[in-house]
Amino acid sequence: MTTETTAAVADIDIQRVMEMIPHRYPFLLVDRVVEIVPNESATAIKNVTVNEPHFVGHFPAAPVTPGVLIIESMAQTAGLFVVHTLGPDAEGKLVYFMSIDGARFRKPVVPGDTMFIHVSKLQNRRNVWKFACKVSVDEALVAEATIAAMILDE
Repeated sequence: MTTETTAAVADIDIQRVMEMIPHRYPFLLVDRVVEIVPNESATAIKNVTVNEPHFVGHFPAAPVTPGVLIIESMAQTAGLFVVHTLGPDAEGKLVYFMSIDGARFRKPVVPGDTMFIHVSKLQNRRNVWKFACKVSVDEALVAEATIAAMILDE
């Protein structure tokens, strides 16, 4: 693998996000990374809009973001963190979601909300990484979980 990137980054826009991870609409669930501290943590945002396809059926009269998509936004933020920490040679590699523990959903996420997704590295051994994740809207905790992921050399 590559050497770790050491400088904190204040902002990664959507174009750069798409260079770093392979996800695309309608499953790209990170709009921007507002901060990455290599080998420590990352914070990303997802602007939730009523135009997202899952709101057609979940639920038309009272749209709520499915919890699994909130978890996926955590996993994508963790993937961006891993790619940034490992450096340019890791770009475009797949980071596979492996496990989730202690998932809790505190408040619904609805159209018009901006999710702030924060991941903190708990550990990494070789190509397996573990993260503490929290999602907030308007500074209120809406979800949290501990996730693990693996980056593969393919």
